[in-house]
Amino acid sequence: MLKKRDLHDSHTLYELMTHPDVFPFVRQKADSYEEFLFMTKQTIEAEERGELISRTILDEWGAPIGTINLFDIEEKAGFLGTWLGKQFHGKGYNNPAKDAFFQELFYEVGIETVFMRIRKVNIRSIKAAEKLPYIVKANETRKAIYEQLNANGEVYDLYEIPKDQYTFYLMRNSIVETEDSHLLEA
Repeated sequence: MLKKRDLHDSHTLYELMTHPDVFPFVRQKADSYEEFLFMTKQTIEAEERGELISRTILDEWGAPIGTINLFDIEEKAGFLGTWLGKQFHGKGYNNPAKDAFFQELFYEVGIETVFMRIRKVNIRSIKAAEKLPYIVKANETRKAIYEQLNANGEVYDLYEIPKDQYTFYLMRNSIVETEDSHLLEA
């Protein structure tokens, strides 16, 4: 479902990213394939320095369909950035990709908090984020970060995914699945 970013997928990812329904919401925009290739090289180098974490999202056949990233890593926290090619919207790839990424971030890398900044006009992403049972809208609780994001006007809503809340969600679901399996056996 996820793999480390590499240059081999750049052409496919660039084609997917340039769709007009995707491009406005991509953090690392490139206006040409060459620029995208250069940015991908920079991303790989930045990951080696510990500044970000970037993965390619794959479909069930191993083809690249988008990216998921943790940017601006500081003090065991960072900002999530994810996008999928337009033809993969609404096909059930987003949540499994996030779950795999959060597993890596929280339990392998040691990240404690994942922030999401979502443009207030990006209704589709806001609705998707607010469906996640472990997410907290943080406009008020993380006021300093919210104000920094919106220093030039009210552009973003801020969301937070704390490791402990995500862990509680996983444990609760594990208990529910165990109880359900016992009911089926009875």
